[in-house]
Amino acid sequence: MILIADGGSTKCDWILLSIDGEVSLKTRTSGLNPAVFSSEILEKRLTENIDLKECKDKVTEVFFYGAGCGTERPRLALQQLFQSYFVNAIVDVKEDTYAAAFAATTEPGIICILGTGSNSSYFDGIDVHTTVPSLGYVLMDEASGNYFGKKLIRDYFYKKMPENLRQEFASKFDLDADNIKANVYKKENPNAYLATFAEFIFRNERNEYFNYVLKKGIKDFFKNRIRVYDNYQDVPVHFVGSIAYFSSDIIHKVAKKNNIKIGNIVRRPIDGLIEYHKNKLKVT
Repeated sequence: MILIADGGSTKCDWILLSIDGEVSLKTRTSGLNPAVFSSEILEKRLTENIDLKECKDKVTEVFFYGAGCGTERPRLALQQLFQSYFVNAIVDVKEDTYAAAFAATTEPGIICILGTGSNSSYFDGIDVHTTVPSLGYVLMDEASGNYFGKKLIRDYFYKKMPENLRQEFASKFDLDADNIKANVYKKENPNAYLATFAEFIFRNERNEYFNYVLKKGIKDFFKNRIRVYDNYQDVPVHFVGSIAYFSSDIIHKVAKKNNIKIGNIVRRPIDGLIEYHKNKLKVT
């Protein structure tokens, strides 16, 4: 049986396919980003899932696509963990840009991820090539959930957010300064914590302030993560992730001004991954 996973910092979706391509299990664990979490936390999150525990010895292949797997050390650490847990399986760990590429297209193009974090790469139809490595939520991640979450928190405390929104924002989140600092600097998964604040934008009716925040972040993403590719105006640019899905109108507007062709915008890459691996099974 074939186990497919699309993993981020917040959550990880798992799909078990039978040899004839039928979905026999869908389950979810907490995020498994090896660049953010310790090996102890990764192991705990994996082994505490009952569904995976029940099928782990039947799995013959594991295909994991995850955030934080773009560099060798964290990728190998996660691969070793899976190899020791799924003892009868061949394990293949790739960065999440591969999942985005396989979910969005089969043709060459630029692949962008806008979820809890953000990233981009060029997909040549087979492999993924990255011009600018991602340095994560502290230094990069333009237009991601944690990027917008940080922006909202700063605007609230600097009183740059419209007053009616400040009051609503304060009613929905714990904005005690000590609590925020503890979550960002002392607790695990600060990027996912920051991304929860971004939900405020998408759970409310779009207004001038929200449009400004989204447009600024997306313009920065285009500048730093798309226009760095020499052929950015020659190939379609695809987007994957919830932030991209709910900001598609602004993405199209910014793209038009930059003479960029937008391809597919996919909310959940796991659905495309299922089809990709089903097709691989048919070929096999």
